[in-house]
Amino acid sequence: MDLQKLREQIDEVDSQLVELFQKRQQICRSVAEYKIETGKRVLDPEREKEKLAKAEAMVSDDFERQGVQDMFRQLMAVSRKLQYRILEERGQGLKLPFAQIDGLKKDARVVYQGVPGAYSEQAARRYFPEAASLAPVRTWEDAMKAISICDADYAVLPIENSTAGTVNGVYDLLAFYDNYIVGEICLKVEHALLGLPGASLSDIRVVYSHPQGLMQCARFLNRHPDWRRVSLNNTALSAKKVREDGDISQAAIASAAAAQLYGLSILQEGVNYSEANTTRFIVVAGQKVFTRQAGKVSICFELPHESGSLYSILSHFIYNDLNMTKIESCPIAGKNWEYRFFVDFEGNLSDTTVMGALRGIMEEVSYFKILGNY
Repeated sequence: MDLQKLREQIDEVDSQLVELFQKRQQICRSVAEYKIETGKRVLDPEREKEKLAKAEAMVSDDFERQGVQDMFRQLMAVSRKLQYRILEERGQGLKLPFAQIDGLKKDARVVYQGVPGAYSEQAARRYFPEAASLAPVRTWEDAMKAISICDADYAVLPIENSTAGTVNGVYDLLAFYDNYIVGEICLKVEHALLGLPGASLSDIRVVYSHPQGLMQCARFLNRHPDWRRVSLNNTALSAKKVREDGDISQAAIASAAAAQLYGLSILQEGVNYSEANTTRFIVVAGQKVFTRQAGKVSICFELPHESGSLYSILSHFIYNDLNMTKIESCPIAGKNWEYRFFVDFEGNLSDTTVMGALRGIMEEVSYFKILGNY
């Protein structure tokens, strides 16, 4: 058969498909109007399961059955997105308890995890140069508790490193506590090996640092296999310990600022293997607020263990023309092989497209939280 004629036949069928799709969408508009009047939810899982079962029963070939199932799943997803958009247009959109503000407090009380000289302190000072006070706390959770009980206005916490990746513990705390991201700052990390005055590399037997610090300097440390690596809660705390212990065989991986603060010598500079090593810190508050200039939204959600569930959720960003900048998955404690997803995307909570996407996602997941708009 002539290929051109076959293509013409396909074009004719495709034209019919488009016409039928438009007709289906018009009917979906009427469905949306009905749901607005009656207050019914857009997503009807049982109806969709019945629809898929009927569609599969219309074909006998296994390959075609899968194709029909995929096609109808997509059709129903597009239908839901249209209905969400109409709900927004009719004033029935998502109502969020987030308040828009002009900016964050400048003379704020700020907490950070660690001790003076920590990278978190440097990030806090850079973000809040006019802070009323900067106070260290022992753990990330202590920082979250401080703003929860109004002992501080903001907490500055590390969320990811360009070399070592995501700080999962902070993500877990964001999902658990009723606190929200209101800002972010990126800080270049320049690790150095610090020791007591008069110490040399040949004296070192043990190296202290935060687990991420040890990871970021793995190539340097691997050249000294006889050195024992010990994790502590903070890089600056490691420097403080070396100074207090007064043991010439001990060293710390921390910043040059920590060396100056604790009176240590820099035994070797630039021990992190990436010159572009950068840590992103988030600013967290105890109120649901966002600034007018905010351009990034962070959310987290959990999904049912079903084929295509993640694809369905991510399609809300595509349909609303939103640029997703990050996606992470973290294991859920107590639920083997189940994960919580963390997503960042561009937008402001005052944008109609953002609200439309969030409405759709909220309806289709088992757990959802807006982590912040900043």
